[in-house]
Amino acid sequence: MLIDAHCHVWRIGENDCRWPTPDLPVIHRDFGLDDLRAAGGPDGVVLVQSQPSEQDTAWLLALAAEDPLALGVVGWMDLAAPDAPARIAALARDPKLKGLRPMLQDLASDWILDPGLEPAIAAMVEAGLAFDALVRPRHLPSLLAFVRRWPDLRVVVDHGGKPAIGEGGMEPWRDDVAALAAEPGVQCKLSGLLTEAGDCPTAEVVAPYAAHLLEVFGPERLMWGSDWPVLNLAGGYAAWRDTCEAWVPPAGRAALFGETARRFYRL
Repeated sequence: MLIDAHCHVWRIGENDCRWPTPDLPVIHRDFGLDDLRAAGGPDGVVLVQSQPSEQDTAWLLALAAEDPLALGVVGWMDLAAPDAPARIAALARDPKLKGLRPMLQDLASDWILDPGLEPAIAAMVEAGLAFDALVRPRHLPSLLAFVRRWPDLRVVVDHGGKPAIGEGGMEPWRDDVAALAAEPGVQCKLSGLLTEAGDCPTAEVVAPYAAHLLEVFGPERLMWGSDWPVLNLAGGYAAWRDTCEAWVPPAGRAALFGETARRFYRL
């Protein structure tokens, strides 16, 4: 069973959808699960929020309740809100909610270490929710400190930590990712790398970064994701799947393409 651990759907101008903007014409239109099926999609997906909005999360959960393709939802919550713990507990009553993602890539590199967030993180642990870390390389040291502070929180690094592939930047990303991989509770997504490759979104350019992720995490803690339809900015669904399959030994494919995501998200 092929599980896509990271894809998005949206309706432009609805459900608090403010991105993508018109300057991204390839993806500035509505995308739904039927569009994913038409693209040659998987047997099951994890829908991940694309808007910093509880309204968007509520819509994703409603969609997941109606369509069996959606195995789970990673939503958004204002973790800094005074009533965040109660709201997290209420939201977690929906069995399709599997995790939360605060979109750290647009926040200060040490935002996640703010003591004011601790009640919300504790509520996530209590509810059994996973934490999707949408980060850039500058966030990785703080994320490591965060992971060590919360050993009972399941954490997955989205898009391999978004290495600066287009700039040929391996360090300090390489060492920082390896340090995170040394923490047993951390998983990672083999996703989003083509769109970080700038003007050369090719398998050859991305391969060294994917190889490093496979080396330090292994297929048992690495899960495949398309990042569709953002993927459309740099490549196609089937091509990205085939590229990743070629990188992984046959013995590791069942984990990478399904079992890691199933276990981590408790699908």
